[in-house]
Amino acid sequence: MIGELRPEVGRLLLAEPFMLDPNFRRSVVYLTEYNEQGAVGFVLNQPSILSLKDIIDDVKEDFPVYIGGPVENNTLHFLHRTGEEVDEAKEIGNGIYWGGNFETIKILLEKKYLSSGDIRFFIGYSGWSPGQLEDEMEENAWLVAESHKDFIFHENDNALWAGVVKSMGKKYEHIVNFPQDPNMN
Repeated sequence: MIGELRPEVGRLLLAEPFMLDPNFRRSVVYLTEYNEQGAVGFVLNQPSILSLKDIIDDVKEDFPVYIGGPVENNTLHFLHRTGEEVDEAKEIGNGIYWGGNFETIKILLEKKYLSSGDIRFFIGYSGWSPGQLEDEMEENAWLVAESHKDFIFHENDNALWAGVVKSMGKKYEHIVNFPQDPNMN
């Protein structure tokens, strides 16, 4: 198995450099659940072509919406830094929260209390059934990295995967230069 860290809530999963699955190619997934029932997370670097106002009729704010993963892509999820201001939000750790009362979120958006540096919206999510992520870890499909809130609310989708890999230290830095398709080397 690649790497020393194991998956856990609040950590990042990085797709190994040669993963060909288009849902996860060079993706960075933030884990929000990890237990005996499986795992749930959100791809942080796959923007969709939609904005929030495209999918929620009574929202006028133009926030980007990301593709959280291939599971239930008819659902909307959000990660934020608003903490206890949003009822029912689940604290993931390090000041990052998942979900909560969407009516409160809409009010905060309307009053301009939230910026793209405070909240990120996702269509769908990434999910693994019991044992599935562990099996993929054994196949070296994922690296695990510590998270930082700057990674969650980053501004450069194209550079996120490489940035997180580099943050893991010199031992991993070299994989940033691997081609996405080894046949093209």
